[in-house]
Amino acid sequence: MIALRYILFAVLSTALNIFFQYLSFMLYGGFLSLYVAMFIGTVAGLVLKYILDKKYIFFHTPKSKRDDGRKFFLYSLMGLFTTFIFWGFEIGFDALFVNENAKYVGAVIGLSIGYVVKYFLDKKFVFKD
Repeated sequence: MIALRYILFAVLSTALNIFFQYLSFMLYGGFLSLYVAMFIGTVAGLVLKYILDKKYIFFHTPKSKRDDGRKFFLYSLMGLFTTFIFWGFEIGFDALFVNENAKYVGAVIGLSIGYVVKYFLDKKFVFKD
């Protein structure tokens, strides 16, 4: 059951990430717009995924705001490696394919791989208690 929830939350976070990227492109199409959009989408997806994973995957109840902040920091730190996977796929697909939507396909593939890796990192280093 946890695996199904994790997959659902990954899909929701991916959708939110892509949605915020799309909004970013609607508002700004200038210099480095892909990187701006990826950053905005990443932050949106990160916050949603942390809230869902903390409560429904790892069943963690923070002892205090400080504890929650510490967990979020560790969660974000574990996400750095997986973010490079996601961004690499998105940038790669954007560079390799002419289609305007190729970057989104790359993002979905990269996020999918990243979320699998991230689960094990979070389980081992963030929500180990």
